[in-house]
Amino acid sequence: MRPLRFAVVMFALMELLMSSRASADEPTKVAPQPRVTVKPAELEALFKGKESSPDELKAMADKLEKSYEGAPPEAVRMLIAIARGSQMGPGEGWFGGSQSRYSWSWMAKKHEIEPTGSITEDKFKGPAKLFARLDRNKDGQVTADDLDWSDRHPVVQQFYMINRLFRKFDREGDGRVTREDLLAFFERAAQGKDAMSSDDFRDAMIGGLPGFLPGDAPTTEVLLKGLVRSEIGSLQEGPRVEETAPDFQLTSQDGTRTVRLSEQLGSKPIILVFGNFTCGPFRSMYPVVDDLYQRYRDDAIFLAVYVREAHPDDGWLMESNTRVGVKVSQPQTQAERVNVARQCYAKLRYTMPLLVDEIDDPVGNAYSGMPARMYLIDPAGKVVYKGGRGPFGFKSGELEQALLMLLLDLQK
Repeated sequence: MRPLRFAVVMFALMELLMSSRASADEPTKVAPQPRVTVKPAELEALFKGKESSPDELKAMADKLEKSYEGAPPEAVRMLIAIARGSQMGPGEGWFGGSQSRYSWSWMAKKHEIEPTGSITEDKFKGPAKLFARLDRNKDGQVTADDLDWSDRHPVVQQFYMINRLFRKFDREGDGRVTREDLLAFFERAAQGKDAMSSDDFRDAMIGGLPGFLPGDAPTTEVLLKGLVRSEIGSLQEGPRVEETAPDFQLTSQDGTRTVRLSEQLGSKPIILVFGNFTCGPFRSMYPVVDDLYQRYRDDAIFLAVYVREAHPDDGWLMESNTRVGVKVSQPQTQAERVNVARQCYAKLRYTMPLLVDEIDDPVGNAYSGMPARMYLIDPAGKVVYKGGRGPFGFKSGELEQALLMLLLDLQK
C-alpha cells in the first residue's frame, strides 16, 4: 500500500479513537460506540495499491510515535507495532500485562512478613484450600514467585508453549483432547510404523513452531484491517483497576435470560470472560476457565460475554480454524451473531451463562474485551483485576489467584 494510503488509515483510526471515548460524566454506563467514519467500500479502497517498503512503514511509525508526549494509547501502540512489522507477539503493541489490586506486596503486608519472605500453610490467614491454589509450584509455601505472571517468567512461557502443542492434539478445536485424538496423533507421527522415534515425535510436535501454525500468519494489510475493524482487539482501553465497572444489560445466547451487571452487585465478586468462536487460543483455553466456574460458582458470579469474531473468513482467516471446521463470516446482524455464539456455546460446552454483545459492540468496546479478556469485579462494583488482552494475557491461573486474594480480603 502507498504511504499516503497508510496515512489515511492512521487518520481514520485516530479520528475513531477521539470520537469513541465514553463520557466522563457517566463512567458506569456503556456509551454508544461509533464505528469508523468511512464506509466499508471506502475502507477497503484504502488498502489497495502498491505496498510500502518496510523502511517507509517504519518511518511513518517513528513519526507517529514522536507525535505523542508520553505513552501513546493502546491502539496507537498497536498501529505503530504493525507498521514496524509486528506479527502480534507477546509484549508487542497492546499485548501487555494485567492490572490487579492484589499483589505479592499486598499478601506480604497482610501476613506481616518481609517482601523477601514466604508464607507457610500454618501462617496463612485463610482456608487451606485457598493456600493450596495460591501455592503455584506446590512447594508448601507461597512466595513472590508464585504470584509472578509476567511473560518472561519460565512458568508462563511454559504455559504458552504447552498451549501451542496442545492445539496440535486437539483435532476438534474445542479445547479438549480425547483418547481418539492421541491415537490420531500417533498415527500421523509414526507414519505407518508400529512405534515412533524421538525424531518422529519431535518433527510432529515442533512443525510450525515458533511462530504461527501453517496458513495462519497475517500480512500487514490484514492486521491493519483487523485493527480498524476492532477484530484483533478493541480500539478502546476499558476500565482500570479501582474504577467502576461499566454497567450493561445483555441477553443470553438462548434468549431465556437478560442480565444487568448492576443488579448482580452486592453479595459476591463477579468474573467477566470475553471471547469469540474464531479465536483458536480462546477455544483451547476456555475449558480451564469453565473449570474455575465449577470450582468457585458458590463464591463468585461468572458471566461470559460473546464479542465480535477475531478471525472471520472475510478477515484474518486462519487455516488452523478451517482444519477443525470453524469457518464463519463476521456477523452483520444480531441474529447472525447469536447464531455463531450458539455454535461456540455448543462446541466448547459452556456451563457458565453466555451473554451476547450487541452487534455494534458496546460492551466489548467498553471493556476492551476483544478478542478475549477477563475481569474480576468486587461486590461494590470496582474492578479488582483486569487481565491482559488475549491470547497472551488470557491467564486463568492469574485470574484465579486474584479471586482467591479478593475472597481472603472479604472474609470476616
